[in-house]
Amino acid sequence: MSTFTVQAFIANPEHPQRRLAIELLVDTGATYTLLPDEVVRHLDLATPWQRTAMLASGEDVTYAMGQVLIRLNAEEMATVFLAGPAACQGLIGAVTLEEFALAVDPVHQRLVPIPRVLL
Repeated sequence: MSTFTVQAFIANPEHPQRRLAIELLVDTGATYTLLPDEVVRHLDLATPWQRTAMLASGEDVTYAMGQVLIRLNAEEMATVFLAGPAACQGLIGAVTLEEFALAVDPVHQRLVPIPRVLL
């Protein structure tokens, strides 16, 4: 499968004027969105929770977790994120993609809307 990045606009939910544009790697294998530590500090994002996750190498790591406003394709909403290490690659994970009802089009390297289904 091809990998690609998308531009997202992220902001502090408590102080929405604190915002920035960021390139995030689309990673359908990641559960959560991951933001580099310097971005979390720049936006002064709260990280009241902790989550343990498994890296692709099989190593378990524990990261701080919080909420961030994210804008994708002209829609903005709050989503959870993990605060990764400094200079790490930011990721958009499956939780955020599901919340936005977006799927991956790997051929055209873009995110596409999918029908929202209520059961």
